[in-house]
Amino acid sequence: MARGIDHIVHAVRDLDAAAAVYRNLGFTVGGRNLHPRDWGTQNRIIQTPDTYIELLSIADESGIAPHDPRYFSFGAFNRDFLKRGEGLSMLVLKGQGVPDAEAFRAEDIGGFELYELKREGKKRDGTPLKFSFTLAFARDREAPDVGFFTCQQHHPPEHFWNPEFQKHANGTTGISGIVLVANEPARHCAFLEAFANGNAETSYDGFTIDTLRGAIEMKTPAAFTSRYGIESPNTEHGARLAAIRFSGAKTLAVETAMGAVLVFEPAG
Repeated sequence: MARGIDHIVHAVRDLDAAAAVYRNLGFTVGGRNLHPRDWGTQNRIIQTPDTYIELLSIADESGIAPHDPRYFSFGAFNRDFLKRGEGLSMLVLKGQGVPDAEAFRAEDIGGFELYELKREGKKRDGTPLKFSFTLAFARDREAPDVGFFTCQQHHPPEHFWNPEFQKHANGTTGISGIVLVANEPARHCAFLEAFANGNAETSYDGFTIDTLRGAIEMKTPAAFTSRYGIESPNTEHGARLAAIRFSGAKTLAVETAMGAVLVFEPAG
């Protein structure tokens, strides 16, 4: 079965401004969290049951680790992404750590060392919490503007997932899928099938991989614009993450937010 969606990274230059935009769209937005110095990033989380949006910006780039043939630098990738513009920068699937890294290496879409991420947080009452994640990175050589990795969480679920944070004024109850765009979707099909561990259903304008938690779609820019009435991201350098599809809205709506397209779809 295909690996489910864990979260999507929305890279922005001003974290507080992005949080305000999402709040104005009816989302509950979490507090600020700092990542390790070798990442140099900070985030705010928008949760839905078992998936989330990671609003991310650069906090301090002075210590960001560089890329290496065996090391994918999360901080360097998002720093360089933001130099080109804001938007959806990374697709993250639910992971198992070592087995994912081994599978990506065998499929020739990885070869990177696992990254053990640890950070601290606090409950609303100030109680400290510790979080730990194992990340396995993959790479689509024809999509340099999209980051890919799986995420395995090791802390108790209640330390991270909070039902109160999953209540949104706009009615959102989950993430039903993400949409990528590329001039030639077929060129990315084999990679995404290997990354997601699933089979694609093809159509004349792209393909879809259904997972345990949301669908991964790839469309041509023309098909994306026809569907949503909004111009797709620039695909000059390869595939791009273009849109997040949310379920639970009362009526269909399409919004733009800091380089991303947010699609609100009625439940059912």
